[in-house]
Amino acid sequence: MTQKKRILLIATGGTIASKKSDNGLKPQIAPEELLSYIPQVADICEIEAIQLLNLDSSNMEPEHWKLMVHTIKEHYEAFDGFVIAHGTDTMAYTAAALSYMIQNTTKPVVITGAQKPIDLEITDAKSNLIDSFLYAADEKSQGVQIVFDGKVIAGTRAKKVRSKSYNAFSSIDYPCLAVIQDMNIMRYIPMLPYESEVQFYEELDENVFLMKLIPGIKPRVLRSIFENYDCIIVESFGVGGIPKSIADEFYALCQEYPMKLVVMATQVAHEGSDMTVYEVGHDMKAYCRFLESYDMTLESVIAKVMWMLGNFDITQVDAEEIFYRNINYDVIFGKNRRCE
Repeated sequence: MTQKKRILLIATGGTIASKKSDNGLKPQIAPEELLSYIPQVADICEIEAIQLLNLDSSNMEPEHWKLMVHTIKEHYEAFDGFVIAHGTDTMAYTAAALSYMIQNTTKPVVITGAQKPIDLEITDAKSNLIDSFLYAADEKSQGVQIVFDGKVIAGTRAKKVRSKSYNAFSSIDYPCLAVIQDMNIMRYIPMLPYESEVQFYEELDENVFLMKLIPGIKPRVLRSIFENYDCIIVESFGVGGIPKSIADEFYALCQEYPMKLVVMATQVAHEGSDMTVYEVGHDMKAYCRFLESYDMTLESVIAKVMWMLGNFDITQVDAEEIFYRNINYDVIFGKNRRCE
């Protein structure tokens, strides 16, 4: 008889564990109570549970990601997989961050949650949790993934696209790794064996600023941003570029602070950036040393630069080589728009 997999449930709060309070929903349900709503998972795997955090995920911070990684590292040898119950609002950020902080893990790290609390009569929480334990206990599962609404999404490819519906997450410009229906896992992308041992990173540089461009943006705060942050991510229009209204000041600051990491991203959810298309992109290449996000999700860009700056001295190593290193499917089409 095959021995059941041992899975650790790590509870962090979120809607899935919320109950009504005088001021709206608030995380209040302990992990043991979460499990009491899905007794059938005892047939799938053996589960232990810990309450690591009890947060609305809007309050999730990089320090909490470090705590999750440390907890998984401490329990890594004792368990076959991990399920993190998490709020949906920042779930994609957490999934991306853990993809960089826990690499080459043959033991699955599954992140899930719900749009409705588990104690309601009509809720997606039970099915999401059951699917997550099923996936975490499967021999072929590995890496950091989101399991939600029957979809298995690579941790670096997820984006929350709906605020209320059960199909809250999409896999951006990459297929779902699998779908789960009627307790069956149907895999679309084969899991290839890792070439290296599992590696944990517990450092992040949170000193990252996301600058979203709007029509008519003015350069008033640019100097303060360059002076106070290690990395400036520019969420630009379309395929990318710096508008004329801030171009002179922006280019001057790039040259004044050449060691600052500048990353060009896009506000468009699909198909990524390409700074070669328009003059506003070509001008950027003439004045600044920067990295371009291409087809990476914004959540992954933010998490990856925090990981890069927290673990590597980019004055000594090639930032471009690290940034375009494919980790958990995060870079599919990189430089020159070719398949990496």
